[in-house]
Amino acid sequence: MILTLDIGNTNIKTALFNGPEMVKYWRLSTNIQNSSDEYGITLVNLFHHAGIDTASVEGIIISSVVPTINFTIEHMCQNYFGQSPTFVVPGVKTGINIKYENPRELGSDRIANAVAAHAEYGAPTIFIDFGTATTFGVIDEGGAFLGGCICPGIKLASEALVSGTAKLPRFELTRPERVIGRTTLTNLQSGMYYGYVGLVRNIVHAIKQELGRDATVVATGGMAVMVADESKVIDKLDGLLTLKGLRLIYERNR
Repeated sequence: MILTLDIGNTNIKTALFNGPEMVKYWRLSTNIQNSSDEYGITLVNLFHHAGIDTASVEGIIISSVVPTINFTIEHMCQNYFGQSPTFVVPGVKTGINIKYENPRELGSDRIANAVAAHAEYGAPTIFIDFGTATTFGVIDEGGAFLGGCICPGIKLASEALVSGTAKLPRFELTRPERVIGRTTLTNLQSGMYYGYVGLVRNIVHAIKQELGRDATVVATGGMAVMVADESKVIDKLDGLLTLKGLRLIYERNR
């Protein structure tokens, strides 16, 4: 079986695959202070809790946008799974044409998303990852990854709003019943939610105009479900898009 890890700024998403079938999925907090032993013991305990032998892992592939944690995770893989992991870095075979001007600048999570979006949903495709940052990526009708755009994530934007003002309170990110809020709390919720929905809708519309044709829109990440219904532009929700892409990249590099 193949263990995939998507290391983000907030969370580490990990899934175990047996061929294309996902066997188990876990989510950990990203903490650069944790040691390789702390991560290793946590993962081993999760395996044992699920009744899965760690010896069944025959390969590990990692996407990381947190370089300072890579050494720790690499040693964890070696010490607790007996595997030297593959990192998604320049030179790894992806099976798609990447037309980014400097591919070395491209985040490995976006590469994995592009691979999975093309394999699962065809082309042209727009994929949106609602993480700490919200990233948009575009696969053209020929199956090439063109690029996209990056925006602050909705949680990051809400935290910046609260921390940058003296009197605005912290608030729960949720869909308010009305756009016109009558309390400070509902004003904040309305502005953040409907403003973000408008951002997503406008960017998708602009991308389709540049492409000159319609495209399937796929969303992944923690806030995707909340935004999808109201935006009316998201066709598919796939919470495992990045991890599926990592599995495909591993298979293409065996």
